[in-house]
This record gives sequence, structure tokens and C-alpha cells, in this order.
Amino acid sequence: MKTEQVIEQLSMRFPNEPEYIQAVTEVLHSIEPVYNQHPEFEAANLIERLCIPDRILSFRVTWTDDKGQVQTNMGYRIQHNNAIGPYKGGLRFHASVNLSILKFLAFEQTFKNALTTLPMGGAKGGSDFSPRGKSNTEVMRFCQAFMTELWRNIGPDTDVPAGDIGVGGREVGFLYGMYKKLARENTGTLTGKGLEFGGSLIRPEATGYGNVYFLKHMLATRSLDLKGKVVAVSGAGNVAQYTVDKLIQEGAKVVTLSDSDGYIYDPDGIDREKLDYIMELKNLYRGRMWEYAEKYGVKYVAGARPWSEKCDIAMPSATQNEITAEDAQTLVSNGCIAVSEGANMPSTPDAIKIFQTAGLLYAPGKASNAGGVSVSGLEMSQNAMKRAWSAEEVDQQLQRIMADIHAQCQKYGTRPDGTTDYVAGANISAFMKVARAMMAQGIL
Repeated sequence: MKTEQVIEQLSMRFPNEPEYIQAVTEVLHSIEPVYNQHPEFEAANLIERLCIPDRILSFRVTWTDDKGQVQTNMGYRIQHNNAIGPYKGGLRFHASVNLSILKFLAFEQTFKNALTTLPMGGAKGGSDFSPRGKSNTEVMRFCQAFMTELWRNIGPDTDVPAGDIGVGGREVGFLYGMYKKLARENTGTLTGKGLEFGGSLIRPEATGYGNVYFLKHMLATRSLDLKGKVVAVSGAGNVAQYTVDKLIQEGAKVVTLSDSDGYIYDPDGIDREKLDYIMELKNLYRGRMWEYAEKYGVKYVAGARPWSEKCDIAMPSATQNEITAEDAQTLVSNGCIAVSEGANMPSTPDAIKIFQTAGLLYAPGKASNAGGVSVSGLEMSQNAMKRAWSAEEVDQQLQRIMADIHAQCQKYGTRPDGTTDYVAGANISAFMKVARAMMAQGIL
């Protein structure tokens, strides 16, 4: 395989999909040496088959708002690869959603799910509908209309969606209710459900907790821990909230959070009482972070991200490409020692190069934020067995999975000097698992 040639061909075929090309480029550069050691992969044109989704579903979603006006949005499901298990990946409801973003997310999800050691393929979906500013009944009508189009293409052994940006417990509940009505089955096809109807304990916490567990393993390679470390976190949703929750438990000091309007900087640190306020503000009232700044009298910077603030560790937990090369250089100059990603592809390629050149501990999202989909997989298992595990049981399995992912990254990403290239380690480990499964199943 000649990586640049493959990327050029994909860029020509999909010229308006920069996020998708970015994700593919990062992976192909990592796996090229290993891929070329297996001529049977090239003979089966495996790399092109792995890069291009199995299928792309797109549909119109028509719903009625509270004023009685008919609205339309686009809906999508990208079923990328099911070589190692049923398609699995979240649904994102946000105005920015387009095919490029969903294809990059589905591609990443395929690799992330392979790292978990659980039998799950990769998928992603969503809509350019934004729940922000909508009433509960409007969100319900939209979710029901969306599922009316999607339900025939999903199922417990076919494709199992979950939540993502804009799709929390409320939305999953509405989606699952409509799926159950249409399919006439109660098989737990969606994950992230409420505990009352098949959800798993620790699922809301899983992505944030898992990221911190992975970070602890990285720090341990340099005989470091989290106690007393100053941490900058972006975002204020589910992932960010539970990242902060676990960091507080570990004795770290979190000084930033953000939303799409701006970020707060709290030099005293976000403690348990403040985090409880944030959770109430964001989850119940869907408020904004400037309200936190007003309540606690701390700095608020509108229209900006928190990477200019001095910290020991950065944990981007908002959205893709939120850390630019300039941000990365600022973090390095300010003495940052580690970056562990809670979001999907939050660092640009140039930012990643800066982190790696500076010798930072850098964990790509496909490894460090795999805790969420891991517990989704555990939720699928509990649904299949018609039983529920305790929070302790789920958390122990989550910790084991994150430890396994870290070990895989070390196995495939150890450099000659003994340090770990976590990008290469995660990509190669996941690729080899998916590639071997695809080869065993023939040309499909």
C-alpha cells in the first residue's frame, strides 16, 4: 500500500468530506508498515474495503413543532464495518451533522470498538436537528419521526445505536419507545437506556471514567499519578461531567469547563459542590457555563476554548478539531505533560505532531474514550441475559477493558527507546483485529 496514493484517490472520490479524509489519513499513516508486511491484504484490496462504509442510509425526517408548523431535517446511519460483530455506534443530533462528520465517526468507531475486545462493529448516525431550544414534546416528535425511518435497519444482532452529542437519556428513551412499538420487541436494541427499561449502571459515567482510567495507566509509565495535578477539561456535557467527577475522586484539580458559547476558568478548582451545580444546570435546566461564572465569580471567556490556561493535563471532551496547532503549542509552552482525549478526534493532525514531538503523553480518543462504548457492549450483554449487574461489577469490567486497551497500545506502539506511541499502538492493534476477521470471511 502506498498511503499517499490511497488518500489521494479517496479525496478525489469524496472531495467534500474533510473530516472523513482526516480520520482515514491518520490511521493509514500508522498502519502502512504493518499492512505492507501482509501481501494477502493487498491482494484482497482490504484497505479500500475497510475505508469505505458497508452502506450509507439517508432519509428525510418530517416532524411538527409546537406551533403546528411542519419541519424537515436529514437523518443518516453509516454502517461502516461489521466484521467482528453487529454495527455499534452513537446517534448525534446537532446542526453541524453532515456525511463527512458521520463517516469519520463511523470509521473511528470501527477501530475503537475493536480495541474494547468486545464483539462490536462500527457505525454512526444522526441528524442536523438540534435539541437545543426545543421543548420536550418537539424533541419527542422528532425522535419518533426519526425512528420511523431507521427502525427497519437496526436490531440487537444487526445494528445497535446509542447516544452522542445532542442525544442523551431523554432522546434515547423517546427513540427506544418508538422502536419497541414499531418492531414489536423489547430486545434492548439501543444502549444508554434508562435503568427502568434495560439500561446499565455506570453507562452515563463510562466515557469520562474510562478516560481517567486510561490516563492513570499512561501516567504510571512515568511513575506519576493524578493527585494534585491541574487539569483543563473542555465541554460540559456527559463526558466532561464524569471526567471531572472521577478526577475529583483521584485528587486532581479541574480548573476549566466549556460549552459552545465560551469557557470558565476557576483557579480554586471545581469541587464536588460546584460539579453538582453544573450537573443540575446542564442536565435539568440546559443552562450555559456563563451562569457558573456569575454564580461563583470566576473568569468567563466568550467564544473561546480553554487551552490558553496553564495546566498539567488537558482532556478535550467537547468535539472534533477543538485543539489546533496554536493551542497545542500553548499547552506545551505552559508545561502540559499529558493529553487524553474524551471527544472523537479533538486534536488536529498538526496539534498531534506538536504533542508527540514535545514528548507529551498523548492518548487518541479511539483508545482513551472507548469506555463509553465498552459499557454499551456490557449493556447489550445484560439485555441478552435478561439480568442487571451491580455498579461495582460494571466498573470493574470497565477498568479491566481500559487496562487491556492500554496494554494493546503498548504492545503495538512501543518505540525503540521504550516509550509508547499511543496513536500507532491503537491503530495497529485495532486494524489487525478487523483485518484478520475480514480476511477470514472472504470478499464481501
